Amino acid sequence: MNTLFAETLKKLRTEKGLSQTQLSKQMFVNNSTVARWENGSRLPDAAMITRLSKVLEVDVSTLLYAAAESDKSPNIIMVDDSKVVLSDSLTVLEEVLPDATITGFIWPNEAIEYAKMNRVALAILDIELGNASGLDLCKTLLDINQRTNVIYLTAYPDYSLDAWDTNACGFLVKPLNPENVRKQLQKLRYPFSFGGETR
Repeated sequence: MNTLFAETLKKLRTEKGLSQTQLSKQMFVNNSTVARWENGSRLPDAAMITRLSKVLEVDVSTLLYAAAESDKSPNIIMVDDSKVVLSDSLTVLEEVLPDATITGFIWPNEAIEYAKMNRVALAILDIELGNASGLDLCKTLLDINQRTNVIYLTAYPDYSLDAWDTNACGFLVKPLNPENVRKQLQKLRYPFSFGGETR
């Protein structure tokens, strides 16, 4: 079952204001075919994915990525130069995302090396990292993988305007709490799948 593709397709169809029946007519397929795509029991072939991208007016790479991505445990990283904040925040993330692989870093360079070796689905970054900047780290991580979701975590709300210029998809004010994390996960630019659910 490909939950990520199913949820991505359903989200895109809904955003276009189309019912399954309307989409099936535009795709020239049976309504049951679209239903199978959206329940994850069946994947469209490359030709159908290309047609879907045109009908839904979305970059074909978005659908191809969702189709290729397996439902394995996603890699999530958090970078904060405070060991106390990092430890407390990781506990919150583990509560909200129990099936994810969550790794914390104090040093930005270590996070960068990790991202080069592993596909990072979500990066939660402190903005002030000692002599380094979380804003710069965001740009580096997105250069490595443009589909990494980035959420900033900071004690300084005034940074929010600068943060949006970096293609991040979320912003949280310290201290981290489960409710706010769950809200941000609903706004990810590139949803990821784990444990039978999609975030």
